Amino acid sequence: MTERKRPELLIPAGSLEVLKTAVVFGADAVYIGGEVFGLRAKARNFSPEEMAEGIAFAHARGVRVYVTANILAHNEDLEGAAAYFAQLRDMKPEPCDALIISDPGMFDIAREVWPEAEIHISTQANNTNYRTYLFWWRMGARRVVSARELS
Repeated sequence: MTERKRPELLIPAGSLEVLKTAVVFGADAVYIGGEVFGLRAKARNFSPEEMAEGIAFAHARGVRVYVTANILAHNEDLEGAAAYFAQLRDMKPEPCDALIISDPGMFDIAREVWPEAEIHISTQANNTNYRTYLFWWRMGARRVVSARELS
């Protein structure tokens, strides 16, 4: 008999208050953005201190936290990415559970700085075919989210 995988209830959290609410009301995981490298421009996003507090709050309740760095980067956007991933890696009391990335250059930098990080590929990468999923898997991604345009 094949083991069934339980779906994950993943909630976007644009603030510490929303993160805590999602955790208390049963989210399996939340995703958050830092002050840089995320696409949710209208969200308040998280300072490093808020991120550390939110991760600790969620982990104390068995909830995973994913951090987005899902911009489609231009050359000038790559500046500071290594320092950002190092900051996430070294976050106290503990780092996030996974990074959500869209751009191959950002993926490469994350892998260099934090090789053991779990990386998920964002829907923003417009993943629409099985070869793309296989490519990302071979590169080390552990989850690839389908493009929104797919049925």
